[in-house]
Amino acid sequence: MFDWFKKRKEPEASGPAAPEILGLRLGGAFELDDLKLRLTEPSLTIEGAARTQLIQAVGEVWLDEQTRLLRYYTDDEGFVQVLTHGTSDADVSEVKLFYFYESKPVDTDSEWQHLLDHGIVKSQWQLEDQTFEKIWDNSRPVAVTETTWLQNGTTSNTDQFLMVYEREAEPSLAEVLLVAAEEKIFNNRAERSLVLSTGFDLSPTDFKLIG
Repeated sequence: MFDWFKKRKEPEASGPAAPEILGLRLGGAFELDDLKLRLTEPSLTIEGAARTQLIQAVGEVWLDEQTRLLRYYTDDEGFVQVLTHGTSDADVSEVKLFYFYESKPVDTDSEWQHLLDHGIVKSQWQLEDQTFEKIWDNSRPVAVTETTWLQNGTTSNTDQFLMVYEREAEPSLAEVLLVAAEEKIFNNRAERSLVLSTGFDLSPTDFKLIG
């Protein structure tokens, strides 16, 4: 799915353009507030986040008929995730910056089924001696499909099975852990992986567009 995980892509026929919102777009760029990061990074799992980031891919996940997650994947092994309930900037309810923590391949059908049954949804998740609490009520992973647009003009679809966890990093700062089992069919074969990402909220003053 992502260039930095070195997965293969399969071209598809041209269709709708990659979605844009808040000025974020495929091929665009933004700059993160340096002071914000210097103050918060010591309390977070991430470290060394690039202040200037280029958007190399865009993902879209429909949660229902109106609600979408838009993901703007950058050259810094992360993505800005926007939760929106419509098509305009006024419909945005949440913006987070995520960084990929780990990606592990899942090689066999039995490992994949065990992961879906027992490995995604837990009451707590331990990561680097930190405890993240499950924040969704679901007892099974939430199944979604992400369509991803790449700069070379191709698109791909990835099935994802998700759960979200959270911890208090500081009294006014929550850190989120996104746990995703991902599956993509390539040449009639399933490519599967477990992907962990950590993220935190971005306010409108925490980033600015530069391209």
